[in-house]
Amino acid sequence: MHPKWLSLLAVTALFYTNALPQSADALDQMASAQNAFTGQSAAPLPPSSLNISPFVIGHIYVSGNKITKRYIVLRELNFKEGDSVLLPTLVKNFQMGHDRLVNTLLFTSVIVYVKGFRGYTVDIGIDLVERWYIFPLPYFHPIDRNLTVWQGYHYSLSRVDYGIKYTQYNFSGRNDNLIAWLYTGYSNAAEISYDQPYFNSSLKSGLGFTVLYSANKQLDAITQNNQQYFINSDSIGFAGKYLSEEFRLSFRYYYRPALTTRHTLRFGIDNIKIDTAVRYYNPDYFSNAKKQLLFPEISYQLDYNNVDYIAYPLRGALATIKFIKRGFSPDMNLWQLNLLSVESFKLAPKTYFSTQNMATLKLPFNQPFYNQTLFGYGNFYLRGLEKYVIDGEGGFAIRNSFLREIVEFSLPANIPFLGLYHIPFRIMAKAYSDLGYIYNSDPLPGNFLTNRFLYTEGVGVDIVTSYDFVFRIEYSFNQLGQNGLFLHIHNDF
Repeated sequence: MHPKWLSLLAVTALFYTNALPQSADALDQMASAQNAFTGQSAAPLPPSSLNISPFVIGHIYVSGNKITKRYIVLRELNFKEGDSVLLPTLVKNFQMGHDRLVNTLLFTSVIVYVKGFRGYTVDIGIDLVERWYIFPLPYFHPIDRNLTVWQGYHYSLSRVDYGIKYTQYNFSGRNDNLIAWLYTGYSNAAEISYDQPYFNSSLKSGLGFTVLYSANKQLDAITQNNQQYFINSDSIGFAGKYLSEEFRLSFRYYYRPALTTRHTLRFGIDNIKIDTAVRYYNPDYFSNAKKQLLFPEISYQLDYNNVDYIAYPLRGALATIKFIKRGFSPDMNLWQLNLLSVESFKLAPKTYFSTQNMATLKLPFNQPFYNQTLFGYGNFYLRGLEKYVIDGEGGFAIRNSFLREIVEFSLPANIPFLGLYHIPFRIMAKAYSDLGYIYNSDPLPGNFLTNRFLYTEGVGVDIVTSYDFVFRIEYSFNQLGQNGLFLHIHNDF
């Protein structure tokens, strides 16, 4: 066999044995290793040396998948046994397969490498370390939108849900998830949910369902001065009464024809009831002076995912398009379009740029308050305006970040049941600038952030570690002349 092929195969095995889920400088490291192996200085091997003859992929050996089915692992690869590929393509396929296996969120470690060769036949090895999938944990969760808002209530325990949360990921080894929650406190709720993304032999179709009941004695009934205004049944003379109750039943169908795209069709029924006190504070909470609504909701979502690490992407792009139809009567009639895109790429060694773009449109205009929640909920916000909410029927947000890796390291660990033999850390410094706008056809008096361009900026540090944990520390400035420290846990995506 040509010696240059042997050197590249050895380099591929060497590199992917040392790969970590958070590593985004993979290709640069591989290129440097290739030059060292081949004795070349800076230029890569010429294509004429590589494209002489294709290799045939022999057996794909998968190890470490004690629970995960082998075919679920192979589903994430864009090559299979018997394929003929040129060496440069095989190297790229290793990187892509590694990233997709990491993004299943099933493993703490993924290694893709050349296990051996027999002439022009190449055997592939995939070594995995599975996560711990079962989490029967006490549930303790502040209901406020972020830690900064909870701080405004002096971290009051009355604004906390607590109970039992049972989650079993990879329930049957097919990347299926079972969730059962039972909690009380600020809210009272019971939920069971199950998603099976691959229920047929072609591994393209999946099903899921959710059953939810919730009841609240406290409710954000209206928005004043771009702040949620909460009413409490005990403090307004309705002691012991629920201000809102909801029962929801939904079914989902998944279709994933390719590796990077997934279609989701959802059908649900919602039954929501509010107390008379809610209508007293906000007559437009529901349309037509209603106190109870029963309505269907249908949605279609298309997801594209081609990033290196979905919890904190530094390379690649992802996008989501979602259509929602809620209700078919004058009491509930909403058409909604949601758009999301994320693109991240390298500017220089250890330096990256990421842009997130979000937009929402709700028709017809003049929606009831229940349908107007927009800015400040979930991931739809500008950094530096976390203290505010903005209701409306349409808007957009653009969040741009320049990222620089400060340090990447691992701490030794010996927690086999969690799949952790070391705990990786990546610490990123960042500078950012955000722009947004929310349109409201009939804003309430005092909500001064509607129908105007909004912009913020700031600097921060992100800490990324195992189990997709992202802790973001940000110091932001907004156009109102305000600045402050904001903390976020988990991730944006």
